[in-house]
Amino acid sequence: MLAGRLMRALQEELFERLAEQGHPDVRPRHGTVLAFLDAGGARATELSARSGQHKQIVGTIVDELTGLGYVRREPDPADRRAKRIVPTEHGLDEIAKARAILAAIEDRHRQTLGNEHYTAFKDAFERITRAQTTWRA
Repeated sequence: MLAGRLMRALQEELFERLAEQGHPDVRPRHGTVLAFLDAGGARATELSARSGQHKQIVGTIVDELTGLGYVRREPDPADRRAKRIVPTEHGLDEIAKARAILAAIEDRHRQTLGNEHYTAFKDAFERITRAQTTWRA
């Protein structure tokens, strides 16, 4: 429950700040695509694997982001039958701003706890997350 509360609070701050910086239409679900893109783009199957979401969900989100002007579909130079999801200039701006906002939030928490405590917290949180994601094993 605590992790869920943290995630919601982070998203609330992130998307409020993104709206203030020219990206009012971006929603948390769009992170399924935008958080895993770089300037070179990626195939939908790659985005699905990186985000842990089904390819159909990724496709729906790509459709939304295309309509909002954040990404476009282009032929994959390695396989002309495949498509790459490539960020537009607007999308690259959102990605850069989101990463900067998240880095500032993380830095603020590091300052609050101190470097040693924050590093220990992050290490423990990552270990717990890995352990939880392998619960079936």
